[in-house]
Parts: sequence; C-alpha cells; structure tokens
Amino acid sequence: MNNGLKITVFAAALAATFGTAYGVGKGADPLVSTGAHAPQQHSGHGATGRDGAAEHGPGGLQISEDGYTLALDTPAVAAGGRTGIRFAIEDDAGRKVTAFRREHGKELHFILASRDLTEYRHLHPVRAADGTWSTSVDLPKAGDYRVFADFTPAVEGAENLTLGADLPVSGAYRPAAPPVARTTAEVEDYRVALGGELRAGRESELELTISRNGKPVTDLQPYLGAYGHLVALRSGDLAYLHVHPNGGGPGPAVSFTATAPSAGTYRLFLDFQHEGKVRTAAFTVEVEPSVRTRTGANSGHQH
Repeated sequence: MNNGLKITVFAAALAATFGTAYGVGKGADPLVSTGAHAPQQHSGHGATGRDGAAEHGPGGLQISEDGYTLALDTPAVAAGGRTGIRFAIEDDAGRKVTAFRREHGKELHFILASRDLTEYRHLHPVRAADGTWSTSVDLPKAGDYRVFADFTPAVEGAENLTLGADLPVSGAYRPAAPPVARTTAEVEDYRVALGGELRAGRESELELTISRNGKPVTDLQPYLGAYGHLVALRSGDLAYLHVHPNGGGPGPAVSFTATAPSAGTYRLFLDFQHEGKVRTAAFTVEVEPSVRTRTGANSGHQH
C-alpha cells in the first residue's frame, strides 16, 4: 500500500434518491468542517497523476478496461432472502484470471450498493481454482444495484482496476427519501462522530471518532489489516471512493485522507471492527464546488 493509503474512484448511474444503509442507524448532527490537509492519496490501488488524481480517471465506469472484464455469471437475483452471486475476471482472450496481488489481506474486494444507496455491502467472495468467484448476500429490498470488483492482476506492470456491472434485484421497489447531512451516526450502542471536510478536487483529512455508551473505544480490532475502511458514494452517478486510514492506534479516532472528484452529495460508509464484529456507520455530507469549478476553470475536466 503506497503511503499507507489507497483510494478508488468509480461511477454508475444513481436513481432518484438516497436512504439509510442496511444495518446503519440514524445520524444526529449537522455537517461540521475542519479543513485539515493530509498526505497524497492514491486512486484505487494503482498510480496517480497530478493533484493525486487517478491517471485512468474514475474506476467502475466500465465493465471492461485494460484488457480485463468483469464477467457477472448472476444476471439477476430476488429480494427477500440470502442469494448467491458468481462472477469472474476475464482477460482479453476470455480466460478466467486466477492470479491476483493481495491488497489489504484479499485478492479482490467486492462492493455492492443499491442505486438509491439504501443498501450497501462490502463482501468477501471466495475464488475457486478455475477463477470463478462466489459470495452470498441477503438483500431485503428490490431495486437496481451496482457491483464493483477492485483488484490488481498478478502480472508485471499491472495496475489496480475497479470494474463495475449492474445487478437487478426483483421485487416491489420504492426509492427512499434522501438523508439529510449528518456528522454523527449510531450503530447499536456505538456512536461515530465525523470531523473534517470532504473537498472537491483537493485532499483533506477526515477523522472518525468512535464511542460506546458514552465512552471512547480504544481497542478497535484490525479489519482487513486496518482499523477502519471508508467508502464514499456520490449522488447522481455513484462515484465511489475507497479510502484507507493514515495509520495510528486502535482508536478512538481513525483518520483518512480523501479527495472528492467533484461537488455534490456523498454518502459515507465506515466499516470498523470491535469485539469480533464488523459494524457500518453511515453519514451524508455536502461537498461544495472548488474555486476552480466556481470560476469556470477546468470546466468539463474532473480531478
């Protein structure tokens, strides 16, 4: 991991509105900004260009890139019960890839989110010897979903890729109302407070402080080799930022460096592990246009 931080940015269409993530409690406070600056971040697990932006631009926009394809063997699933998802990463000859570099303890990271962002999962599929990946998920709600595969082929010179594909989930569907901006979230008897400001086109530090029943949590457990994992999804196209912590101890605060690709509304999901269980806290933040965006500079080009 370069500079202790990886960040993936990718996109897919977002229908209508946002909602509260599955397994995540309600937030309580308005957005607060501190504007801290942090070290350079990296898009995906690969190289970056100027201003810390990904050289290849946002990931997840395509099902195929750089000779690799996300081949989803499960064209659709039904809501209301645990279901299996199968897929493979294929090379440009149509062969299933079986060799990957391990990133944060895994060969491949798999994210699933509904287009209205009321459902979110960070899944851990298992790869068979022939290159077929499989995982199961319980989706109580129907709708349009997007899946993302974040991986690096074990080939000399290969860079990290994030490929995306649509996954319809059948059943009656009604999009949820968008959540208001919050900087605290409650999950079971935990409270997570978000400090810092997510900025458009600029790196900034986000700090998440975890307490339980009013007392700081100082014994967080590593989850995939880190004390927390943060994902941000942008309203409008589901642009996705996967951020890893800057380092530090096991709580109560975990800090991250992130850059929003543009202004807009973002839904943030923090995965953290305590007493052997992984929990997810969700927040909604508003990112203001950068100075360059407001003055019309670099119009039509995203960093």
